[in-house]
This record gives sequence, C-alpha cells and structure tokens, in this order.
Amino acid sequence: MNRSVNIWARLDKITIVIFLLLVIIGWFNIYAAVYNEEHSRIIDLSQRYGKQFVWILATFVIAVFVVVTDSRFYSFFAYFIYGFFLFLLLLVLFVGEYVHGARSWFQFGSFSLQPSEFAKIGTALALAAYLNVSRHDLGKLKVFMISVAIIMMPALLIVLQPDMGSAVVFLGFFLVLYREGMSPYILISGFLMLILFFFTLLFNNTLLSLGLVLSALILSCIVTRKWKTCLSALGIITGITLLVYGINSLVSGSLRNEHIVLISVLLSGFIFAVYFYNKKAIASLTIYLFLIGSLAYVNSVNIAFNKLMKPHQKERVEILLGIKSDPHGTGYNVNQSIISIGSGGFSGKGYLKGTQTKFKFVPAQSTDFIFCTIGEEWGFMGAFVVIVLYVMLLIRLIILAERQRSAFSRIYGYGVVSVFFVHIFINIGMTIGLVPVIGIPLPFLSYGGSSLWAFTILLFIFLRLDASRAEYLI
Repeated sequence: MNRSVNIWARLDKITIVIFLLLVIIGWFNIYAAVYNEEHSRIIDLSQRYGKQFVWILATFVIAVFVVVTDSRFYSFFAYFIYGFFLFLLLLVLFVGEYVHGARSWFQFGSFSLQPSEFAKIGTALALAAYLNVSRHDLGKLKVFMISVAIIMMPALLIVLQPDMGSAVVFLGFFLVLYREGMSPYILISGFLMLILFFFTLLFNNTLLSLGLVLSALILSCIVTRKWKTCLSALGIITGITLLVYGINSLVSGSLRNEHIVLISVLLSGFIFAVYFYNKKAIASLTIYLFLIGSLAYVNSVNIAFNKLMKPHQKERVEILLGIKSDPHGTGYNVNQSIISIGSGGFSGKGYLKGTQTKFKFVPAQSTDFIFCTIGEEWGFMGAFVVIVLYVMLLIRLIILAERQRSAFSRIYGYGVVSVFFVHIFINIGMTIGLVPVIGIPLPFLSYGGSSLWAFTILLFIFLRLDASRAEYLI
C-alpha cells in the first residue's frame, strides 16, 4: 500500500529534540573535559571539541540522508548491510590498526573508523528482517538458533579483535527476542548465569558446586514432595562422589574437587535415568539437567576467565567484586571517576571549574568517562537531567516501536532500544563503580565520530520507518 505523506512532518519531534539536547550537552562537556586555555575557542579544529563539532555537522547531514532514503531500502537490503559489516569486521582483523591493545580500527590518515559500532545497525536490521519473514515464531528451535546466530556472529568477530566491551553490547539483542516471544526461562537463565559467574569468582568452587547439588535436591523435594526419593538421590550422589574421589586419589589426583562433583552427578544420571523414565518425572529431569549445566558452567568460568579475558579485564572484574584493591593501578580510573562525580555535590562546581577534570585526574574523560565531567561540574542535578533525558528517549522509542504496523519496524525499534539501553547502563554504571570498566561510549555524549554517526544512523533509520508507517506496510 502506497500513500503520499510528508515524511518530514511525520518525524517524531520529541525524539529529535532529545537527540539534539544530548548532542549539544555532549559537545559542551567534551569542551570542558579537554579544555585548553591556549585553544579556548570551542570550534578549534586542532582540539577534540573542534573535531567533535565537525562530527556533529556531518551527523546532521547523515541524518538527513537516512530520512530521505526510501524506507523500503532498509528492509530490502537488511541482509546486504549486515553482510557488509561482517566483512568489515573480518577485514579489520587483518588490516586494522591496534588501539589500546585491540585491532578494531581502520585508519585513513588522521581519520579512523570503528566497524564494530556500525555492525550494531546491520545486526538490528538483519534480525528484524529474519524475524519478520519467519513470522517471529521463536518457539521453533530453528528460528531461535538462526536468530542467535545473527546476533552472535558479529559479536564473536569483535571478540577476536579482542574488544570484549563492544561484544557485550550485542547480548542486548536478546531483549528483542524476549519481546518477540522467546521463552522467559531463557532470559532468566541468562541472568542466573551472570550471577553464577560472579559467585564462581567470589566463592570456593568446591563449596559452590556442593551448594548447587544441595539446592537442586531441595528444589526437587519441594516440587515433587517425594522426600524419600530425594534422600535416596542424595545417598547415591554421595556414594559415587566418595568413590570417584578415592579413585582419583589413588590414580593421579589430577582432578579438582569441583570436577569430581560434576563427574559424580553425571554418573549418577545413569541410575536416575531409570526413575525419570518409569515415573515420567519431567520436573525432576529438568532440575537434574539444569544442575548439570550449572556445574559445567562453574567449571568453565575459571577457564574462560583466565584464558579469554586479558589481564587488565580480569583485574577490573576482581576490583569490582572486592577481590583485589588497586586504587593506583587498574582501579585508578574508577576510583578517580567516583571521586570526580562525588565532588560535584548537589549543584556541581560550575562549568569549566571542575578540579578533577581540569587537572586530568580521570583518563579518557572525553570518551568513556564523559559522565564524570557532568557529575563534577553540574553535580547531582546535571547528572539527573542527563539520566532523565536517556530514560525519556528509551520510553519514547518503546512507544514508537509498539505503534508500528509492520513487524520489521517494531523489531528494529526494539533493537535500537536494546543497544541504547546496554550502552547507557554499562557506561554510567562503570563510572560509578557498579559494573566493570569495559570501554564503551555514552550515546551522543562521548567524543568520537564512529560512535556518534553509528548511534545517529541507528536512531534515524527507526524514525524514518516510523514516519512511513502509514505509507508502506513492510
């Protein structure tokens, strides 16, 4: 169906106003973060704030270009755009420039481009296109697995750079799958895995493994109300555990205690299988499988933590959990960030008057830690206003997504929301010490052309789709 409508008149004005406010706030705070008295003009192209002004001008041109492009282009070429950015992520592994230990950037003279920022756009489009065509029936295993593959392929290529921070953002797309019908148990399992990850680092793994076994037995007792059966299961697991422990001690002693617990529970499964089959005990079988998965996860966390994560990333997690204290080393950024934000008080020290900012106590303050400048110079009120603007943006985008007439536009809209939400939550959270420092920008506020352009394209594609919802049914 084709209707002639004025696209410019139908663009959501509330979202555009919030976008403009955030961009302007970001520009002025970048100026404050890297202020140089010898180059006091805010449009000085030799300074970051001058370069950001150029990025902002280019951003407006890009936004216009996105809006004037036919909305059907984004659905028709969704897979091509996705494939193009996958190619760039692969190419950057071979010809990219190393920046902060990761090969994540293409360098063109003085200009650099980070493809991982733009890959989020391609992923949002491809996910929307696929779920739209497949009628978003995520109850089917094939549909679910292909959706997960669309999300994880760019994430895995980014991990190879390695840039764990940017890769984490892609996990936000699972919120889109949840909105489109993914089982809530999968989302809950993800949160439980995150909690178990931290527990594995905080507590003795042997005690944690035994605690999981005991918790599974208690849960099974509560669900089935068969206490004798549960006590028998406890006896079987205990006996097999002691047997495996004895054999391990006599033969090699190479197995760790948590490995012994996992092996014992697996061997117990051969005995439990008879009970599961004869009694059709689906609930008990589910709990048993969940226990096996949890124990295997506990055993794999340490391997992943020690083998996949870089030393400084491990230290950041350990500092966050209180395992290690290093205020003058790896924890310096977060420590200074908290001091900077806290020193702002209720109303702040005043624009260009932040001492932490002025004397460069916080590294990367114009990029990953831009929120520190807001907290110090504008205080609680300034930080509150910025957070309110972000909350308004997210709520508005959800409202726009829900009013879409096409599944493609709605799914893409939730993709935009998920990317923004993860960036905002993690960036602000790491500046106040709530999440590990993983180095991702704050949307529209942090310095950088790649992130600003990528966020703008991501947002304005959705605004274009929303403006044309009465023109085309995608």
